[in-house]
Amino acid sequence: MFGLGTPEIVAIIVLVLILFGGKKIPEIMRGLGEGMREFRKAQNSPQDMLTRMADGEPVAGEDADDLETESSVDGPEDEKRTMETTK
Repeated sequence: MFGLGTPEIVAIIVLVLILFGGKKIPEIMRGLGEGMREFRKAQNSPQDMLTRMADGEPVAGEDADDLETESSVDGPEDEKRTMETTK
């Protein structure tokens, strides 16, 4: 395990206990666990989104009705109107 033997691991644990105390360590570990959970969730999110899109399921922020009715594409006239109103 990373070239660390039993004496080194015991020394690290004792040092952590001295620095943080027994009450603070569970809070630190809880925060670390939540961070790892959020990281995994963010890591899997794009893959889940692509899978749902391939299955035809609505993606977060979209309703099932929106997917069926939004089949038109904006034409050049719509772009001109948008550009004129933003000037």
